Amino acid sequence: MQNTDPAELRKFEQLAASWWDPAGDSRPLHLLNPIRLSYIERHVQLAPSRVLDVGCGGGLLSESMARAGAHVLGIDAGHAQIAVARLHAREQNISVRYEQSTVEDLIEQRHDPFDVITCMELIEHVPDPNAIVHACAELLRPGGRAFFSTISRTLGAWLKTVVAAEYVLNLLPRGTHRYDKFVRPSELAAWGRTAGLSVNDIAGLQYNPLAESFRLVSNTDANYIMCLQCGAPQ
Repeated sequence: MQNTDPAELRKFEQLAASWWDPAGDSRPLHLLNPIRLSYIERHVQLAPSRVLDVGCGGGLLSESMARAGAHVLGIDAGHAQIAVARLHAREQNISVRYEQSTVEDLIEQRHDPFDVITCMELIEHVPDPNAIVHACAELLRPGGRAFFSTISRTLGAWLKTVVAAEYVLNLLPRGTHRYDKFVRPSELAAWGRTAGLSVNDIAGLQYNPLAESFRLVSNTDANYIMCLQCGAPQ
C-alpha cells in the first residue's frame, strides 16, 4: 500500500506553481529554510555527503544543501512539485537529482545508503508516519543522521499553526494542517528507537510575527526539528 494521501497530494500539487515565490503561499517555507539549513549544518558536514531529501517539494532545502556541497537526491510523490524543482535547479545551474518517488519505493529499488536524510513537514501529511521513519532508517548508513521537522499535537500548536497561521495571519492556505495528524516529540522519538535510531538533538521552531522570522528555541510544544542518528548517540 502506497503511504500517500491523495487529498494531501492534490493540495500540494496545487501549490507547486508558487513554490519559489517568497511572497506566495509557500512563504513560511522560505522563512524556515535558512533556520533548517543552519540546524542541519550544526550536526553534519554536508560537503561531500550523500543526502536524501524526502518530500522535497519544489526543492527549497534540496538546493540549499546542494549549494553547501552535498550530493542531493530529492524525492516527492507529487509530479508537479518535481517538475518545478527540476526546472528551478536547471535555471539556477544547481546540480540536484530529483525523482518522483517515495522513500518506500527507494527501499524496493535497493538504493545505496545515505549519509544524511531530511524529512521536513511531511510526516503530518501521510497515513502512516511511523512507516516513513522506519523507511528513512533503513536507507541511512550506520552513524548517519536523519532530520525530521513536524508539529507537536498540543493545544498551543493548534492555536499557532492552524488558528493563527491559517486563519489570522494568513501565512498558510486554510486546511493545510489537521490537528489529529500532528506528532508529539515522544512519538517521533519512539518510532525512531524501534527503527534503530537514537535522538541526538531536538529544538523548537518559533515564529515571530513582528520580525516575520523563525528562530530555534528550547520549547518543542509546537513546531520542532529532531536529529536522529543511526545507532547509539555519539
